[in-house]
Amino acid sequence: MAITAKIIQEMAEASLPDNELFIVDVTVSDSAVRPKITVLADGEQGITIDQCATISRRINAKIAETFGDELSYVLEVSSPGVDFPLTQPKQFKRNIGRNLKLKLQDGTEKTGKLEEVTETGLNLTQEIKQKGKKATYEPVQIPFGEIVKANVVISFK
Repeated sequence: MAITAKIIQEMAEASLPDNELFIVDVTVSDSAVRPKITVLADGEQGITIDQCATISRRINAKIAETFGDELSYVLEVSSPGVDFPLTQPKQFKRNIGRNLKLKLQDGTEKTGKLEEVTETGLNLTQEIKQKGKKATYEPVQIPFGEIVKANVVISFK
């Protein structure tokens, strides 16, 4: 039995010390010798280093239980960086009021301020830029199913 992202995802979900935390992403490198397992976790209020350490210890214990102590691997548990795309509705909720850049199924991009997260998608105030004119803003609703990638626009103003 090989270590897969799916197995680690289940172990990680079962290892969360607090029910407001959630797993954002799990990757397992292809290396047969010493795979690198990366678990990204987050919380509605963010996540602390101590919470990451707890998750890490619990996953290590589950891996030892399932695969034995002989297995060689590297485990990294951290929070997604600011450049990591938003994937969970809970992550969107935490970024209400910030500007997002969305890439949609049809290949178009939308940039705007996240106003609200609903059951089905996002409400943005989209920035419409036109050459030689001042940008205008209009409300737009985007279903989660149409979003390919969503990132927070980091402003250094």
